[in-house]
Amino acid sequence: MLRFAILLALLFAVPGLNAAPSYQLKVLADNLNYPWALVFLPDGDMLLTERSGTVKRLAADGSERFSIQPALPDLLQAAQAGLQDIILAPDFAANSQILLSYACGTLKANNTCLASAELTASGLDNIKRIFQAQPLKSGAAHFGGRIAFLPDNSLVLTLGDGFDYREQAQNPANHLGKIVRLNTDGSVPQDNPFVNKPGYAAEIYSLGHRNVQGIFYDTPSQTLYSHEHGPRGGDELNIISAGANYGWPVATKGIDYTGARVSPYTAFSGMQAPVWGWTPSIAPAGMTLYRGELFPQWQGNIFVAALAAKSVYRLQIENHKVVSEQVLFSELKQRIRDVRSGPDGALYLLTDSDKGQLIKVTP
Repeated sequence: MLRFAILLALLFAVPGLNAAPSYQLKVLADNLNYPWALVFLPDGDMLLTERSGTVKRLAADGSERFSIQPALPDLLQAAQAGLQDIILAPDFAANSQILLSYACGTLKANNTCLASAELTASGLDNIKRIFQAQPLKSGAAHFGGRIAFLPDNSLVLTLGDGFDYREQAQNPANHLGKIVRLNTDGSVPQDNPFVNKPGYAAEIYSLGHRNVQGIFYDTPSQTLYSHEHGPRGGDELNIISAGANYGWPVATKGIDYTGARVSPYTAFSGMQAPVWGWTPSIAPAGMTLYRGELFPQWQGNIFVAALAAKSVYRLQIENHKVVSEQVLFSELKQRIRDVRSGPDGALYLLTDSDKGQLIKVTP
């Protein structure tokens, strides 16, 4: 396995940001097949997903303990469709429960699913689908698929608009273009914002999204951050509030891929404006908010993995506003699918290709 480290000199400072610390990049694992997500286990191991449907368990040094293709019900693999996020349940120590998001169905009838499973020494047992977004639609794009837990141990799951169904992001009766909130068994929390409201799907937590592929709950600030892909331009960073409407496709700063206007509005009354955005598009993927100790200069900063921009964007936050931005790790010249903050204070990157890598960032 390829293993190397790149020692980098002090990066130039962007106005308003403290100078970035020196860092080194070490490849822990390579030849990964479109890796999508990473989660850390209490014993120091990691679980990693590949879009192809594979789950790998890796030791802290990147060596492989197992590689399996769990029997996820109706897993769809095509274009953007496949296995996506993985997360530990809040009571993982007691029951070894994990949750996985993935595209499910057929090319003509599919959406995003959430499955529960039990982690064992050799793989996953007791796999069961606990949620499937509705309605089923055709195509293999815009599945969302990121998961985060809230302080009450409920979870939020991001969903896409299905690409060809963008108007449905404003339809409260279905899940397209929404963030949903669920219990770990897939049931609906009774304090969801639209429970028992006629014409509204009870699972909805927020609406008006395009394709949300990053979400993170920051406990110290009690803030739920997400980002989503715009079309050509109009990528967004948002602060998510229960019941809020984030505008897509009524309000956007992006245009269609054809060059046509999506909407005459960049903002609209009653709809939440983003706290930050990117035009041209960077294609934001995973995200984290750094609370580690290895990089004190990065404390409280948001890190956004970027596919099209082939880098990671560091955002300095003050009072829930972005005050400065810096581009990092562009020397890799690779699409970055995910960025995670490890329990050891390091950052971890996943690169997006059929020869993807897991990279550890340390001082």
